[in-house]
Amino acid sequence: MTISPMLARLAAEQATGALLRDRGTLYLADGQVVHAESPAAPGIDVLLTAGGRLPAEGWRDALDQAGPFGRVGRYLVDSGRVSGGELEICHLGALYDAAFFVLAPSSGPTRFRYGVAHWIGTVRPVPAEAVARETLRRRLLLDRLWAHPETDTTPVVRTPRALDIPVAPRQRDVLDLADGVRTPGDIARVLGRPAFHTLVDVRRLAAAGIVETPRPRARASPPPAAPVLFAETPADPDIALLRRVRDALEATL
Repeated sequence: MTISPMLARLAAEQATGALLRDRGTLYLADGQVVHAESPAAPGIDVLLTAGGRLPAEGWRDALDQAGPFGRVGRYLVDSGRVSGGELEICHLGALYDAAFFVLAPSSGPTRFRYGVAHWIGTVRPVPAEAVARETLRRRLLLDRLWAHPETDTTPVVRTPRALDIPVAPRQRDVLDLADGVRTPGDIARVLGRPAFHTLVDVRRLAAAGIVETPRPRARASPPPAAPVLFAETPADPDIALLRRVRDALEATL
């Protein structure tokens, strides 16, 4: 995958604003990606608080104090709640995690709203080309592990083999939450981990036969053609003939 033409154009013109797609949003400042959000990925708030780096009340205070000014990241560092390096690592993790879903192939519309900024502020800008390249690397990695993308979005279901096969601690955490209802994204939020990392664990578990690989949905057969009850109207009617009929009718009035 190369950088999308629209993203390349926005980067070239050093645009600032929000690139909206059906699976999330990329935020740009001067043509570089400064943040990303997706419903499929835990946000930076989850990564900071669920992992114990920041108390939930500390996050809420930062939003209240600095959110309206778009300086939440700066406030967290200046107030001593997190170090600059800690915020940068966590922010980049959230950015790349959400961008993986935002830049996924899609048939939905893509829009750009100029001038829109995210409340986190600028932490560490990333070139748009680097974000696109990392997204491709991650997609290829998942396909090499287990080329069944349907495991990424369906509930994780354990198989009987899960009871007697040793797994790594990270994967054991995932299995402990595999209740047949939670999807990988749900599990990532509970664990406070990036969604992509959880996708890697789930695909490895599926490749080992420890969690089920869902069957791809069968495509519905097209409905049978309706019987032709009336003759079709020609696409290009004979205008001259219609005029003659009209003239004949007018002559009898």
